[in-house]
Amino acid sequence: MRLLMSYDAFHMTRPVVFFEIRGRNPAALQEFYRELFGWKIDAENGLRYGFVEAGIGGPEGIGGGITGDVEPRMVLYVQVANLQESLAKAESLGGRRVMEPFDTPNGPTVAQAADPEGNIIGLIQQ
Repeated sequence: MRLLMSYDAFHMTRPVVFFEIRGRNPAALQEFYRELFGWKIDAENGLRYGFVEAGIGGPEGIGGGITGDVEPRMVLYVQVANLQESLAKAESLGGRRVMEPFDTPNGPTVAQAADPEGNIIGLIQQ
């Protein structure tokens, strides 16, 4: 029985519990995300690494998906109250629109923006 419990615990679905956004100007990226989503980011540490405080979702982490694309990339999806306002705010902060809002089949309405360094940000209508 103990072996079975060990096996089951090892093979359980492992959630995404952290993300990392990288770029040439981390201070500017930290400010972009702080302003766009209201994230609390602490870069005042010996590592000069911007730790983002956890928000809605709790310690369980978030789900995700894997699909094909013409180029490899990772997309972080953030829930927002208003897609159009969030896209406009991203543009005002130096980002750009990548995909206008659309309804996914049997799912939420989504859009995409890019940060000032070109990282794609998925937006999900709350």
